[in-house]
Amino acid sequence: MTAPDTASTALATTPGLDAPTWPAEFAARYRAAGYWRGETFGGVLRDRAAAHPDRIALVDPAPERRTWTYRELDERADRLAAGFAARGIGKGDRVVLQLPNIGEFVEVVFALFRLGALPVYALPAHRETEIAYFCSFTEAVAYVVPDRHAGFDHRELASKVKANTPSLREVFVVGDPGEHTALADVPADPVDLPAGPQPHEVAFLQLSGGTTGRSKLIPRTHDDYLYSLWGSNEICGVDAGTRFLVVLPAAHNFPMSSPGWLGVLYAGGTSVLCPAPDPATAFPLVEAERITMTGMVPPLALVWTDAAPDSAWDLSSLELVLVGGAKYSEAAARRLEPALGCRLMQVFGMAEGLVNYTRLDDDPETVVTTQGRPISPDDEIRVVDDEDRDVPDGGFGHLLTRGPYTIRGYWRAPEHDARSFTPDGFYRTGDIVRRTPTGHLVVEGRAKDQINRGGEKVAPEEVENIILTHPAVHDVSVVGVADDYLGERTLAYVVLRKDAEPLKPVHVKKFVRERGIAAYKVPDLVEFVDAFPQTGIGKVSKKGLRSTASAAEQQPSPPPQH
Repeated sequence: MTAPDTASTALATTPGLDAPTWPAEFAARYRAAGYWRGETFGGVLRDRAAAHPDRIALVDPAPERRTWTYRELDERADRLAAGFAARGIGKGDRVVLQLPNIGEFVEVVFALFRLGALPVYALPAHRETEIAYFCSFTEAVAYVVPDRHAGFDHRELASKVKANTPSLREVFVVGDPGEHTALADVPADPVDLPAGPQPHEVAFLQLSGGTTGRSKLIPRTHDDYLYSLWGSNEICGVDAGTRFLVVLPAAHNFPMSSPGWLGVLYAGGTSVLCPAPDPATAFPLVEAERITMTGMVPPLALVWTDAAPDSAWDLSSLELVLVGGAKYSEAAARRLEPALGCRLMQVFGMAEGLVNYTRLDDDPETVVTTQGRPISPDDEIRVVDDEDRDVPDGGFGHLLTRGPYTIRGYWRAPEHDARSFTPDGFYRTGDIVRRTPTGHLVVEGRAKDQINRGGEKVAPEEVENIILTHPAVHDVSVVGVADDYLGERTLAYVVLRKDAEPLKPVHVKKFVRERGIAAYKVPDLVEFVDAFPQTGIGKVSKKGLRSTASAAEQQPSPPPQH
């Protein structure tokens, strides 16, 4: 396959596909090194279907087991793409996708890839506040939902959002469509589609866990993301025999690409969609589907580690469990391999790009005490102080990175880019790390205010802005507090108005929940205070609040529910 000409691919100019891109000299370097292979997602599926048409690509076990061979997945993507095209969806259009772990999620994604339309990955937990923003900011033309999931009627949410989003023409529903269009009615006979996406163009938009409220959108190209897949596959030993259990929401970057269900499909293996991550649901699937690999966040890893020794289910097929999405404590890491009877690999990465893995040939101490080293020899890492001066190896500092699969800017957000990237293109990750002599990174925590609640990112400002609309609230500050299961929980310190009626924590939580926000953003703890500690220049000291919270006696949190 001939690589595209560098000069002609310096900037994607198709409406909707425009995004900050790599300078021409970097793009040329990454192509010359073989990282960017000139592939597209739609082309990869077509190639795999031709190479091994009858191999099982995808399994959806609930409520009744369904399977897709590579040929069937390829054909269904063609038919769905034709149906979308007949409804006016084309290259560059944005489609907000909010589906749980079901086979239709993968069908829709590949149909949109065929068209060059951009999936915008929303999570099942998102509610009106988030979805309305995603649809309006991206000027989405369509929104794909289940009829009901986890007791929530997504059709009602879709109706509200559609009524207030002029660009939103279509709502497609898996199941009973109500007043909308059933996804099952969309597929049509395959047709010759207009020219699809180019490898250098944006393939989809992911959500960034920002610190300032609304999520920024991360534009990932076919070239850069496909490299992260096959680079991950090489490190993790993924091949045609891999059977990967998708226990986290399929739209998350981690279960999608590290190596994730997309990486396994790239290798010609089998991805099995798990409807819920708890041991009672997942362990029977490990036995029945002979799962060899899965990935999970630390809170879930703790639950599995506790449950496995007393489980009657046969977990012996498991060869490798990847744990990432948040800091995994050394004590917990040491317990996993004996409990599950398989290898542990730590993962530390971000949807903006950089991914680090411990390696299969790392010594046991390195695996349990570090968060790995980068995928690529061309991942450039800097660890710097507050003035952007490099710190010596072994010292903690801010992690900066650039490389062949780390973005050079957010989607249509130049004001964020100015803060999040250095002038020479390094991404400011917001993580505090130290680098060992072997190049492995050890994550200390976050420099940003963002709270990592069991792998779900909570922006304090977003929650604070909601609580501030309560008529009894004078001021509020949301911080993270350490938690054995979740890594961090959210704690809202609330200052009431002097003339306000007394509130209880449950009232504040109910108020936030009723504003139509994802449940994981509702504060775990609420504490009423008379005033906040301040910095020397009169600003609220979140560090001081965290210290107060850490010193306070906290009730242990329950195991995470996903």
